[in-house]
Formats: sequence, structure tokens, C-alpha cells
Amino acid sequence: MSVPPTRSQVVLVTGAAGDLGRACANALAGRGWSVAVVDHPSAAEQLEATRMQCATNDVVAWSTTFDVTEPEQIRGALAEMAGAVGTPTGVVNNAGYQGVFAPIDRYPLDDARRVIEVNVLGVLNILAIVGAAMVVAGRGGAIVNTASMAGVSGAPNMSAYSASKAAVIGLTKSAAKDLAPAGIRVNAISPAFIGPGTMWDRQVELQAAVGSQYYATDPAEVARQMMAMVPMRRCGTPDEVARVVAYLLSDDASYLTGVNVEIAGGSA
Repeated sequence: MSVPPTRSQVVLVTGAAGDLGRACANALAGRGWSVAVVDHPSAAEQLEATRMQCATNDVVAWSTTFDVTEPEQIRGALAEMAGAVGTPTGVVNNAGYQGVFAPIDRYPLDDARRVIEVNVLGVLNILAIVGAAMVVAGRGGAIVNTASMAGVSGAPNMSAYSASKAAVIGLTKSAAKDLAPAGIRVNAISPAFIGPGTMWDRQVELQAAVGSQYYATDPAEVARQMMAMVPMRRCGTPDEVARVVAYLLSDDASYLTGVNVEIAGGSA
């Protein structure tokens, strides 16, 4: 699963089996970072594909699985990671769950709880547990949390997701203050419409299925409506998001902390 470490800089990427997490892991590996890629056990096959892609960059590429909502699983994996590749100096806190698409008066509350568990408590768990390990290691570092433009401006039919990502922005600002004395920077990214990929396809299809006043019932028309909301008139790509993440983790961003970067093509 792993090879002997050759780099001193190690980044942990959660949600690395998905389009955005994979793009981030590959971008960082391409810049010489050792990578520890993780995801939920149900995504083990896709996660291994990410690890193998990263390894082609001649860096350490290690993987494991855990559920971000389970603190003991995180602690166990972090101990395993420390022995294999070291304690991370960078974190891409990216694991998330998009949830059901429905207006709030018909939103299934069990699904809302799951969205909050993964997107808020999962992010907090990583900040608390991995952040504590980084403090003890005494090397400083940087963490990037994945929020969303849905958390900035709210998205129709996505109340739980919007609330969860707004919470991530708040967590980022608070954690930045708490971890600054240890030399650990904490920032967030808020992507808007990013594609191609699974989340883009799912969002277009499910917004169309809701049948709300905001979008058409044809997914192709929904995609056109979404692009009309973006001044640049196109989706962002996972690679464009990954380059922002790489910047925030780098020394080039050494005086940035508590910032939420909107990756949105000019949309608000």
C-alpha cells in the first residue's frame, strides 16, 4: 500500500476518491508532495485509482480508508499514517456529501442529519484530530477546507448542503484563530459550478427532477441556465480548483489564514 517516504512534506487528502479530491491529490503530487489519500471504505476501489495516479509522479503515495464521522477511525488511521509516511504538514479537508435535492418544506430530515454529520462534524473531526497531531509535531503547516458557494449565497433545493457549507466557512475562521499560535494556517475554498464530474452531473439531473421555479425539467436546459448565472459562462474544472488548493497549501500563501476563496467564475 505504501513505499518508503522520500519527502518531508506530506499532505492528507480526504474524499480523494471523488473528482475534486483526486484532482487535488494529483496536483500536489505533481508539485512534489508526498500524499496520503483517504476516503470512505465504500470507495476503496476508486481510492486506489487515485493513489496509483499520484504514484506516477515519483512521490510517496499512501492510502487508507475511514469514515470522517468516526473519530476513533480517524485516530487509528492517523497513527498508521504517521508510521508509514509521517504526520501531515498539509491537509485537504475535502470529504463531503451533497445530499438530497428538495425544497426545505419537503426535505427528508434523516438525510439532513447525514449531510450535517459528514460536512460539518466530519470537517470538525479532521480539524480537531489531525490539527492536534500537527500541533504536537511542531512543524506548522496548512489546512484547506472544502466549502461551497452554496454556503455563501444559498442554493435552492439544497438547504442542508448550503447550511453545512456555511458552517465550514465558520469553522475555518475559528480554527484559523485557534491554530495560528502553532504556525498552522487554515483556509477554505468555495467552488461554484465545477465540472465535468459526478457532482456536476448529479446536480444538473436532480435540480431538473425537483421541478422548481428556478430550473427547467430538462437537465440539458438546467446546465445552460446554470452557465448563464456565471459571468465567465462556463464551469470551472477540478484542476482549476486544485491549483487554488495547492497555492493555499504552499509558502506563497504564508500570510493567508481564515480566508474563504470563492472559485466561482465571477458568480456570487
